Amino acid sequence: MEKKTIAVLFGGMSSEHEISCISAATVIGAIDAEKYQTILIGITKDGRWLLADSVEAVKDGSWQDSPVQAILVPDASIGGVLLLDGDHVRIAPVDVVFPVLHGLYGEDGTVQGLCALAQIPYVGCGVLSSAVSMDKFYTKVIVDDLPVAQAAFEPVLRKELQDMDSVIARVEAKFSYPVFVKPSNAGSSKGVSRAADRQALAKALQVAAAEDSKILVEEAIVGRELECAVLQTPDGVEASGVGEILAAAEFYDYDAKYNNADSRTVVDPELPEGKREEIRNAAKMIFGAVDGRGLSRVDFFLEKGTNRVVFNEINTLPGFTAISMYPMLFGAAGIPLPELVERLIESAAYRE
Repeated sequence: MEKKTIAVLFGGMSSEHEISCISAATVIGAIDAEKYQTILIGITKDGRWLLADSVEAVKDGSWQDSPVQAILVPDASIGGVLLLDGDHVRIAPVDVVFPVLHGLYGEDGTVQGLCALAQIPYVGCGVLSSAVSMDKFYTKVIVDDLPVAQAAFEPVLRKELQDMDSVIARVEAKFSYPVFVKPSNAGSSKGVSRAADRQALAKALQVAAAEDSKILVEEAIVGRELECAVLQTPDGVEASGVGEILAAAEFYDYDAKYNNADSRTVVDPELPEGKREEIRNAAKMIFGAVDGRGLSRVDFFLEKGTNRVVFNEINTLPGFTAISMYPMLFGAAGIPLPELVERLIESAAYRE
């Protein structure tokens, strides 16, 4: 039987470039070489598409010196990747694209639209669900119509920060301190800050504005940080168990997530009766509401004192690093990484 060709995209132009490379190395290592051949395509921070010759090149970053361009062509009659090596040009047919890209220009519907134009099946959420899930403001608008609690929020535009006093007055009229400030489009907690007073709020707004033109200011929810993974199957959507983040810092920001060895994840924490199923059901409900496909990780708080389940955000291409919750949760559910990756590749075929 002829092997199918999987084009794995990684890197990208977002602030999560490095995490994407680590995730991609994990995914590539789990792809069944007996069944699939791979084309490894790295996207540099300045947007060049290059062919990586091995998973080792992905790991050590040497792919960025590749002389071969590898460009996914939107022309549907080609159905593959254009490989340009000096004066030599050839087309490599592709059966499935696996975009292991986090953040902007990868997880936000842009690459998904390119795959749709090329008429090549791809792993993960579609154009609409990727875009609205990447944009925290629009996710909140959608979830507002569901029977799921979420933190109250106030949207702020970058251009409004020219009158910082007015923005701060608006936030203070709605919330008591502390508040959380987030760029609307960013992942891995990039640009997220906790502000306990007016001076910190002004700084946090500027930090978030460096990541995106839309900003969310949210009420602070004090509680346990819980996550649930979802996976599309031919029979519907499967939810994993519930995992817990034990952040070493005040909250689970980028540094606490990837650079602090004291941060821990627990894949089967003790929870109050009924809360595990409530979270699993809410995760599937939210995934369906954003028209999710393939996979997502849905994050919640279990509020201290009330045990109220509060939705935080949804990630349509969650991390696949050694400390990432998505593969850990399904591993704990009896689906090892190679099987999980196999299921994700297969899920590209049933997008309808």
